Order: sequence, then C-alpha cells, then structure tokens
Amino acid sequence: MSSRRSKQNEESTPLYEPTRSASRKKSKIVSFFRILLTSILFLSGIATIIVAYLFITKREEPVIIEETAEEYPISIEVIDEDASLGGEMTSRMREYIGQAESDFKDLGYNPIKAVIPTNSIREVDFYLEGYSGYIKMLIDRETAVSVEDADRMLRYLASIEVSDFLYIDVRLDGRAFWK
Repeated sequence: MSSRRSKQNEESTPLYEPTRSASRKKSKIVSFFRILLTSILFLSGIATIIVAYLFITKREEPVIIEETAEEYPISIEVIDEDASLGGEMTSRMREYIGQAESDFKDLGYNPIKAVIPTNSIREVDFYLEGYSGYIKMLIDRETAVSVEDADRMLRYLASIEVSDFLYIDVRLDGRAFWK
C-alpha cells in the first residue's frame, strides 16, 4: 500500500512545472510594466497641468518693484562714529534713516542728526530739535513702529513733566525705556 501512495505522489506532483512558473514570470513582468506605465502617465499629467498653469498665469511684461533710498532722501546730518566702512553707509541704512526722518516729520518732530554709534551696524541714534536726549532705534524694526513708540514715550515724559533725559530706547518691540 505504501508503494501505491508513493507512486500517486510522484504522479500528482511533478518536479518541474514549466508552464506555471513561466506564466508567473510573465505576469510579474506585465504587472511591472503596467505600474511603470501608470506612473509615467500620472507624472506627465501633473507636468501638463503645471505647464498649463504657468502658461495661463504668464504676464506679458515682468513687474519689477524696486524700493530705492531715493524715495526717502536724507536731509539731516549723519555721523558714523565708528567709520568702519570707510565713510560709506549701506543702502539699507540710508533708506532707514530717510524713512525715519520722514516719519518723525510726519508726527511734527524735527530731526537734527542721526548717529551710527561705535561698534554697531544696526543701531541708529536720532537727535530731535527741542529735546536734550536722543532716541535709540534698530534698523531691523519698521521705522513707523519705532517712531510711534518714540512719540508715545515723548508724550508720556511730557505728561510727567520730565524735560531732560539722556536717551529713549525703542529697540525692543512694544517697549520703550528712558534714562
């Protein structure tokens, strides 16, 4: 009986199945190419959409917005105490001083001079007519905000009848100090 079973096992499970493994290999190759083709079509669809968007939104002439220091000319004396740049100010510093001067004048103050202190490349001290001290400002902050903080502090000092001060510091956002 055991010899019969071994014969059946030998007959039912052949050692080599050429048709089954070849068809599996063929289906794997077909699946790979289907996935590859689908991916290529998907990416080309996305590229087509991007190109169409860029073509539709393309402007005829490029719009160049350039702010220059010439918009805010400086009419006050500027002193660089350090003179580390050989007397040359950066365009950013010139523009900041010009904007601050304009903002002070808009609020009714008359700036006399701006001083760039020693060992400082981002700080500017403004001297105003009629005040004994100066106002410390940073070029990293908006000029309008710094000038508004200085105006608030000057009005506060006037309300408590302080006429002499060494300086007003408006370098920190939303805070002002005086000495």
